[in-house]
Amino acid sequence: MGADTGQLGFDLGVDVRPMPRATPARLASWEGCPRRFRMAYLDRPAPVRGGAWAHHTLGAVVHLALRALFDLPARARTPETAEALLDRNWSAEGYRDRAQSDRYRAAARGWLAAYTADHELDDPTAASAGVERWVSQTVGTGEHRLVAEGRVDRIDTRGAEAVVVDYKTGRHVPTDDDAGDSRALALYAAATGAALRRPCRRVELHHVPTGHVAVFEHDAATLGAHLDRAHTLATQADDAADALAAGGDPDALFPARTSPGCATCDVRRHCPEGRAAAPAAQPWEFLRDLPGTS
Repeated sequence: MGADTGQLGFDLGVDVRPMPRATPARLASWEGCPRRFRMAYLDRPAPVRGGAWAHHTLGAVVHLALRALFDLPARARTPETAEALLDRNWSAEGYRDRAQSDRYRAAARGWLAAYTADHELDDPTAASAGVERWVSQTVGTGEHRLVAEGRVDRIDTRGAEAVVVDYKTGRHVPTDDDAGDSRALALYAAATGAALRRPCRRVELHHVPTGHVAVFEHDAATLGAHLDRAHTLATQADDAADALAAGGDPDALFPARTSPGCATCDVRRHCPEGRAAAPAAQPWEFLRDLPGTS
């Protein structure tokens, strides 16, 4: 008797489910507010989002300038070039008026000039292995394997190791504990190490307004803990999405989880609970207290 091998392994009564995929933004959205997650990732057509926030615009522009800067040869990365790249990418979206936009533009030019001058890598073996690089790799062990993916601000190679660098532009100056607690950096480190096939344990948060660098060196235990938690969250989100597709109640599966962050949620117009939890904020409200802007 001949054997039918056309569907071998697929008709055994076993539910074979794709490995969960996790980006830092997706996990943060699910953990922060399941309703926002549903609206952002599942609802079609997607609901209309809110307008621009000045602090988000500022961060995006600084990131664009740094991306362009580190695409240049090392000898071309001068403070003057950094300032010019900031000007080239500037956007006034979300600012109160032209005067406020100009003030923050001048401050950001100063941040980038100082950052460029102060953070040249002294290690002669160091090089940029990626700028705004998308990584997507299977990481984790056993039943907790997942596909970790996302866009890394910068990947440096220093000697035999890779280092993940993430830029920050907010009011909070990150600490070493912040770097260690960052799930995003841990996912990026795991995926980067797998992609480049070299150790990647060191993660850094570069606070561009102050030039401060927060550093954490992961080991197998700390990295594994982040990956296990990411797997749990990604699986929960996938379970809820499957239940929704099967006809489940969207409000029960994806409840609103209110917090002060509801003030800046880009789907608050569609969420009565969010509007009740936090008063609407002005688009420029979260620019306060950044260096050089007083």
